[in-house]
Parts: sequence; C-alpha cells; structure tokens
Amino acid sequence: MSVFGVLEELRGRPIGEQAGARAARKGFRQRIPITRDNVLFSEPVVEARDAGLAGENFYASGRNPPYWHRVEGATDKLWLRKSVAEKLARVNGRIAAAGLELFLYDAWRPRAVQAYFHDVWMPRELQRRDPSLTGAALTEEVERYWAAPSDSADSPAPHATAAAVDLTLRWKGGETLWMGSLFDDVTALANRDRFENLDAQNFSFSDQEARANRRLLHWLMTEEGFAGHPDEWWHFSWGDQMWAALTSGASAHYGMATIP
Repeated sequence: MSVFGVLEELRGRPIGEQAGARAARKGFRQRIPITRDNVLFSEPVVEARDAGLAGENFYASGRNPPYWHRVEGATDKLWLRKSVAEKLARVNGRIAAAGLELFLYDAWRPRAVQAYFHDVWMPRELQRRDPSLTGAALTEEVERYWAAPSDSADSPAPHATAAAVDLTLRWKGGETLWMGSLFDDVTALANRDRFENLDAQNFSFSDQEARANRRLLHWLMTEEGFAGHPDEWWHFSWGDQMWAALTSGASAHYGMATIP
C-alpha cells in the first residue's frame, strides 16, 4: 500500500470513545510513581528544531489566539527528551512522502507559564462565563486542561518533564491541517472524540475534515507509542506519568527535566 493509502486508512479509522482515558487520567500524578533507576530518568533534552522538527513556541509570541499576548516567563525554545524527539522524527519520516510534517506548539514549559494559566487565566475565563463556578468545582474544571504547577519531584506537571508535547500536522513549511478548533481551545470542542459521533444530518464538510485529521494525528502518534490527552486533540506524551496512566503502565520514566 502507498503512503497515501496508509494515511487515508488512518483518516478513516475511528478514535473510539474516550471515557476510559478520562477516568484513567484522574489523579494520575498521585497514583503513578516515577522510576528513578532506569536509563531514561536522567536522559538529556534536545531542542526540537535542532533535531529536525518544525515548530514555534505558542506562548512566546503575541500571535497566539485566544491570548494575543506573550506570556510572561515563556521560552522561545522547544525542549524535548531525546527519545521523545526521536519518536517524533520517526512520525515525520512516515508522513514525509505525503508532503506532511508535525508542527510543535509547546514542549517543556516553564513553571511561570503553567502557574499563569492554572492560577490566573483559566479560572478568570471560566468565571467570566459562569460566575457561579467556584471552589472545588472551579478547580476541577481548570484541571481538565491545565495541570497544577508543582515543585514536587514525585508529581511534576506533564510539560515540566519535557516528555509532553503539543502539536499538529501541516503541509511541509506551509498551512496546518484543519483540526476543528484553535490550539488551546480549552472547551469541549477540543475533545479528542468531539467529531466522532455527530448527527449525520448536521455533519458539515468542515467537521468531516476535522474528524479525519484528528484521527490521522491520533493514530500516527499512538502507533509510535504516544498517549493522547482525551480532552485535548493536540497533547501527547511518552514516558511521563500521564502516559503511564493512559497506557496502563506501572510507572513513568521521566520526572522533572533539567534544562540547559
């Protein structure tokens, strides 16, 4: 089968319901230990673009709807664990003949950026939409999308490990494929399975294309061993605590990353 035939098969393969993944993700940072006596634990990071990957840190630019401002503390770097970068390069190799490549929005994330979105931007936006949302209910909704920042070596935020990455697909050096929402649209529209079960009578061409492209990205990444966040079509990880929780792993390979 040609590369185009393989990709078309992935575009038509259902992702499947995500209820199990949502349940597995709950409390993963408290449940999943990090194994420190493994060769990957101290693996160094590499800059994604030096490893042949394309991308631009979303939070270090003012061209980042819905924020439209550079986030204080953001880095313009895209740091990844070496093994994670190698896996992404293999995905690129698989799709190169079709004229496609991965495009990264974020990789390792500074604590200041994580804290801003978890503590300030997201709760403020949620309460603007629903002033009655407070306390534990507000925190639960925030943490569907933004992990709490942590200084604990036992429960780092996923992006603090440099093993989590936010990305999409694009034509080489060109336009990104249509995924049905903005990156960081932290609403149900971003759910990985959003377009899987829509009413055929109201199924637009735009929705159909978004479903096919989300499926393609999902299967390319999961067949390389990555696990995808059920509520964010763009978020994947390999080797961190969320990855272990979503793949029924006993432990994670990576803790907090050391950045040059």
